[in-house]
This record gives sequence, C-alpha cells and structure tokens, in this order.
Amino acid sequence: MKMQVKKTLAAAACAAALGGMAGAAQAANWLALQGTEPPGQAPRAKLWGFIQPEYQSTSGTKLKAGAFSGQNAVFNQVRPDLKTNEGFNVIRARVGVRGAGFPLDTKTNYFFLAEFGNNGITRQGGGSAKITDASVTFNHIKGMRVRVGQFKHPGAEEGLQAIHVFDYINFTNVTNQLLLERFFDGDGSTTAGNGTGTCPGGTPNPSCANKPNGPVSAFRDVGIQLFEIFESGNWEHSYAIMYGNGNGITRGDNDDNKELYLYWSSERVYGGKGPRREGWKLFAWRQDGKRTLTGANNTGGAGEYDRTRSGIGTTFRKGRHRAAFEYITADGMIFNGTDGGAIAGAANNANTGTASFNVATKGEADGWYIHYGYAPTPKWELDVRYDVLNRLTNNSSAERRFETWTLGVQYFFNKKTRLILNYEIRDAEAPNLAGSATPNQILGSMDDRLALQILAIF
Repeated sequence: MKMQVKKTLAAAACAAALGGMAGAAQAANWLALQGTEPPGQAPRAKLWGFIQPEYQSTSGTKLKAGAFSGQNAVFNQVRPDLKTNEGFNVIRARVGVRGAGFPLDTKTNYFFLAEFGNNGITRQGGGSAKITDASVTFNHIKGMRVRVGQFKHPGAEEGLQAIHVFDYINFTNVTNQLLLERFFDGDGSTTAGNGTGTCPGGTPNPSCANKPNGPVSAFRDVGIQLFEIFESGNWEHSYAIMYGNGNGITRGDNDDNKELYLYWSSERVYGGKGPRREGWKLFAWRQDGKRTLTGANNTGGAGEYDRTRSGIGTTFRKGRHRAAFEYITADGMIFNGTDGGAIAGAANNANTGTASFNVATKGEADGWYIHYGYAPTPKWELDVRYDVLNRLTNNSSAERRFETWTLGVQYFFNKKTRLILNYEIRDAEAPNLAGSATPNQILGSMDDRLALQILAIF
C-alpha cells in the first residue's frame, strides 16, 4: 500500500511538472552568473555572502541487524559530524568578493569565496575556514572565454547551481552519493575496516577506519575552463570544456591524471535576469577521469581506477511554476556507504572489527529526480521532489536502491531572506535480496528526516 501511494504521487508530480512545461519554461545560466560580470557595469569589488543556520532531526532508530546491531545508524545521524540524530548547526557561512575593471584590463573579472560554516568542507582538517572559489576569467577571445583557478566544474544542475537559490535543504540521493565526492586513501576493504577484522595488534580502534582524507569536493575542481554563451533570438546556448586536477578543493593533484568536463545547455528565455530568470533549459554533461588510492596498511584497494559521470536534464521556471528533471549515470569508483550502516570508527559488537567508509572501485549506478514547485503568492512556495538512486547495479547482491520524497515549504521574508521547511520520507532496500536478509533489516532502520533552515543573503 505504501509503495502504491508513492507510485501514485510520483506519477502526479511528473504530470504536473511536464504539464507546466508545455505552457512555457526557466533556468539560470550558471556559467555566466558565476564566471562573468556584466560588461561595463561591474564594480571593481563587490562584497557579498550568505548564512544558512539550520535544524535537522530524525527519530534516531538504532540498527536492527548486523555486526553493529543496536548501535547508531549512520544514515539517521545529522550532518556534518554524524554524532547525534538531531541538532542545530550553521551549515554554511560564506563571504566573497567579485568584480571586474582592472586598471589596465577591463575584459578580466574575478570571483572569490570563502566558507566559514560547519560542513564537509571545513570539518576535514586544514583549519576551520576554507577557500571554495578563487578564479579569474579572461574575456578577450570572441567565442571562447577562459576561466582559471578553483571553481564549480560544469555538470549536474544540483551541483552547478548557486546553493543560496536551491529550493531544498538536502541534496537528492543521486547527487549526494554519486556527485558530491569524498576522497579516501583506501576502499575500506582492509581488515581494519571490513566490520569483522581488527586493527594492527588485534584491537579495534577508530583510527583504523577508512575515513575522508580531506574536504568534500563541493562540486569544485582546480583547472582551466573554456566556455561561451551565444544568443539566438529568444534562445541562449552555452558550452563549457574544463580540464582539471580531479582532486577537489584546497589541494593540488595527487597523481598524473586529469579530469575532463564537458557541458552544453540550450535555454528558451522568457524574461527576467539573474538566478531566478524565467525560461526553459535543456542540458547535458559528462565528466571523466581517474582516482588513485594509496590503500591502508599497503592494502585496501591501492591502485588507479576510472571515475565517469554523465547526465541529461531540463529545468523550468515561469510565473508561479518551477520544475526540474535530471537523469544521471555513474561508472567506475562509487561511494558505497559504511560497514553495516554503522558510524565509521565504531567497533562491532564482538569487538573484533571497526566500521569504515567504503568505496566500490569498479561499480555502476544510475538515478534520477523530478521536482515541481508552485508559488501561490510571492511570499509562499510549495515544493515536492521525488528522487531515486540505484547503486551498484552491476552486482546483484550489493545493489542498493534509495527512494526519497521531499515535501517542502518556503516563506520569503523578502528577496534575500527566506525560511525553508522540508520533510523527507526516506526508504532504502537491497532489491535482489529477501526482505528478511540482514541488509534489508539494516536499511529498514532508516528514518524520515525533518529539516528547517533560514537563508539570509547579504
């Protein structure tokens, strides 16, 4: 009955979103908004930023089965520390400066942004503040702008768009697990992290767990990007080609491999400007590279592995209606959760092993999401999103399916300050295993999630 209701809701959301698109359409051009400045209008330096305090909560259900049964489930803990099932946090606090009009070069602009919040960027060593963006764009060549430095790489809409106009609080499963990259030394397969082995010396220890070795990627890379925006009547076409380290932010390359990013979008523009411009955008993207693992204790999957991602989608915004759809595929290295659903670093109940984060080095996955929003008044917006992730589809016993309905309400105090409330109905399963199998009992521990956030832009 529960699954049938979800399928009915999914069909209704699809119909509503596609029905809205038939009448007209929207999406901002993130390449232009983040990499360029209006010719002759941009100041020498414009200070800006935003703050996002939030509250998130789950029921805190413990793991129902497995080697860590009765312990905290990692998926029921709230970000970024994963130490409690409910709490307040300032998830982002970013301050930046951007501008153009250098004394001897009016065709060059820059973009700088730093993060001071408590999140996956700042919690992984190297100080409590991180530079997320630091780039310069050269607009000297007709048909090809050149951007160099550290910035958002072209790609999926949830990652490329400005986070302060994101309609939800948490990312979809497909974006969070396949695109928001975590970097590790090993794949979690060492005896220290497989849930049954031990640390050197025979004693479980949190230091033995395979954990991130630095900040999350934040959908960013360091490199060079060639891009341009072309107007043709009411249509706007954009391309981007980026060549980067493929190693995230705040650090250099860790091997001789580089990442190639390709992006194209075509948008029918209906009016307005900025991040909430009205129009209908179609886009496609691909990124391809390799990752090198050093392993743990000279094992743990040390070696070089492919990592490929691609996607196609559409976004829409006109009048009171907003909608989006995107389909994403992944091949090669894929994030694969933790041992037994436990918190990384926890000892199993037999005190013979330590939970680790895991990475499938040769995996396949796909997923998609659909979003529809309706603004009955300028102050209020109602949102619904359905997302699906099929992880490790190349391995029937290891395949996991994640489904989430997100119901959202936004209240706009003004154009720069709003309140966002989300309720997420979350489900996960091992689709090829019996319902009584341990993985399905573990995934049956997953709670719904409540999230409340204030966004203030300055």
